[in-house]
Amino acid sequence: MSLLNIQIESEYRNLHGNIIRSFYNPLLSEAVAYDRSVGFFSSTALSCFSVGLCNFLKNEGKIRLVATPYLSDEDVKAMRDGYKVRDKIIENALIRNLFEPANGKEFDRLNMLANLIAECRMDIKIAITKAGMYHEKLGIIEDSDGNFVAFSGSSNESENAFLNNYESTDVFCSWKEFEKDRALKKKRSFERIWNGTDDALEVLDFPKLKDEIIRRYKKAVPKFDMDDDISYEPPKIGGMNLGERTANYSPLVEKNVPKMPKWFEENIYDYQKEAIENWTKCDFCGIFDMATGTGKTLTGLGALVKCAEKNDNILAVFIVVPYQHLVEQWVGDVEKFNIKPIVAYSTSPQSNWKDRLKKAVRDQRIRCKEKGFFCCVTTNATFKSSFMQEQIDNVCKNILLIVDEAHNIGTSNSQRFLDSRFRCRLALSATLDRHKDVEGTAFLYNYFGKVCISYTLEKAIAEGKLTPYKYKPILVYFTDDELSEYKQISSEILLHITNKNGKVELDSYGEYLAIKRSRIVAGANNKLDAFRKEIEVYKEKQNILVYCGATTTNSDEGSCKYDDYEFRAEERQIVAITKILGNEMNMKVARFTSEEDIVQRQMICQKFKEGDLQAIVAIKCLDEGVNIPSIKTAFILASTTNPKEYIQRRGRVLRKCAGKSYAEIYDFVTLPRNLQQVSNFSKEELKADFSLVKNELRRIKEFSRLSDNEIDSLDLITCIQDAYHITDKDLND
Repeated sequence: MSLLNIQIESEYRNLHGNIIRSFYNPLLSEAVAYDRSVGFFSSTALSCFSVGLCNFLKNEGKIRLVATPYLSDEDVKAMRDGYKVRDKIIENALIRNLFEPANGKEFDRLNMLANLIAECRMDIKIAITKAGMYHEKLGIIEDSDGNFVAFSGSSNESENAFLNNYESTDVFCSWKEFEKDRALKKKRSFERIWNGTDDALEVLDFPKLKDEIIRRYKKAVPKFDMDDDISYEPPKIGGMNLGERTANYSPLVEKNVPKMPKWFEENIYDYQKEAIENWTKCDFCGIFDMATGTGKTLTGLGALVKCAEKNDNILAVFIVVPYQHLVEQWVGDVEKFNIKPIVAYSTSPQSNWKDRLKKAVRDQRIRCKEKGFFCCVTTNATFKSSFMQEQIDNVCKNILLIVDEAHNIGTSNSQRFLDSRFRCRLALSATLDRHKDVEGTAFLYNYFGKVCISYTLEKAIAEGKLTPYKYKPILVYFTDDELSEYKQISSEILLHITNKNGKVELDSYGEYLAIKRSRIVAGANNKLDAFRKEIEVYKEKQNILVYCGATTTNSDEGSCKYDDYEFRAEERQIVAITKILGNEMNMKVARFTSEEDIVQRQMICQKFKEGDLQAIVAIKCLDEGVNIPSIKTAFILASTTNPKEYIQRRGRVLRKCAGKSYAEIYDFVTLPRNLQQVSNFSKEELKADFSLVKNELRRIKEFSRLSDNEIDSLDLITCIQDAYHITDKDLND
């Protein structure tokens, strides 16, 4: 399915051709998402809106509709007299404009849309302005590859507008050079409206309206014509037998019953089958230890289907992931397995997700297993909220818990939420062992159970599931000021080591100092000149990723009471790198940070894929789960001492992609001082160096070990070890 296969005009005029046949039908036949604002809300507008949806629905497309209420003079006066009852007045006006279908065709269309709403494949929101009315005619049609067409014009969603009025529609394609900016602006405009962030509008959700549409119009299994056209008058309901129509119909697929997609069943790898089978044998508890990029998500969803098939009383699934953008990524995959998930986090596009979840829990208690099943995808933070925990408490049957990047949920303040309520458990992670947290790691293994599959990076590369890579360590040294500060902080840290019950650890101020010291390494000034030199040969190339590390001290694993102190080393670094690429090299570059919202991130990924961006400059938010297979060359300017993080960063680059025969990793290795000068200092004077040097050596050895050019790094490894008299045994301690 691709919109690129269609000849699309830049403008359509109703009386110069049939816009249904020339525009709506062909585009929607290739689409999976349809966003539309339709002017005034009424059942007639709903009916006309359904035009062209036949093949779109076969693609399992999803619809978002924005409309404005038609308010009578009495409604406006009542609202002025009492603002507190405004929403009730609007709700009544909306329901008042739901009329009985005028004919058989309209009956079928409204029945179809009512079924879509009931299945959560269509959602409706109402927009109002502080003055005047919201009457924009805007639409976005998007295919499965992320190509989209934005259109706007004078046409209302009405039969008269489609057939008799002289109306025009302007069209902008995201892949066309002189149209893509306009297309993107319109897409962003719709997203702002839908998410309620357009200051000029207030966007409201009326669950009662959707319930009323379902009550009035959902009468039977939906049917609709294969060649949907409104250029003729269909027979009246009274003069026909709806069960005997001769037109071609296609019922909607039953949703929310977990099912393996055919394409997955036909292409599943042996190691994915092994993982699912072993997990089933372990009574549906266990761990998938799979290298980044080898299909943990799809394997986990395959396990979900098997669990639902073999456990009649598994009616609820909770999928927990670290970040909001990973929720959206998971949702896209969950839907491919015939599941309509509840999307639960603070800024979820399902603004009524709490009501949906409460209703799902309530229905699950009283309905049969097919209708009682539900799946909720949420973030770690929302999972731990009192509201979410209360809903989980109310689930009456066994629950399946799937945790992605499960190492994140091993913190002491997360462990209490992992309990016996979840009889079936699945942990997904490339690196379940928590860095310097033996107790947290032990808890995770004890809670989730056995490792059902261990599919390593080495094996994945050898079997062609990941791309082979070349590794080039780039050596940089501290400036004198950086070295002085690093040594001073290292000395202070020694004063804040505590021994609690035989466990050596840092107190809270010691943690603060350790983070502050790590920022010196990450933001070392000499990295910028080294980067300029290495990037020069790539300024005409594409598919480049630059890592600059995290920008704050506050994280799920490393926050402390001093985290209001803002460290800006990497924040300065990301600005400097962006300027080097954009201003000095004249490259097309974008930042991928926590400051970009989900829509912006999606657009960045799409532009990167299409070649409109040469490079992405990222920080920690790209570490886990984000899937951009086209990345070929990575420059890692900031690496932590945590193997979990730098292993994931390597995995981001190794995903398979058409035309990508190998990947390249440039790793900026930071040492305290020039290796040739190390012999001039005593062991005592070098004492502060050893921790950093050993950490950097471990990463060089790990990265080079699996690279195609391992031999190229051996000389550097030997030089560093000889200079500091570090043995292999020292590195294993």
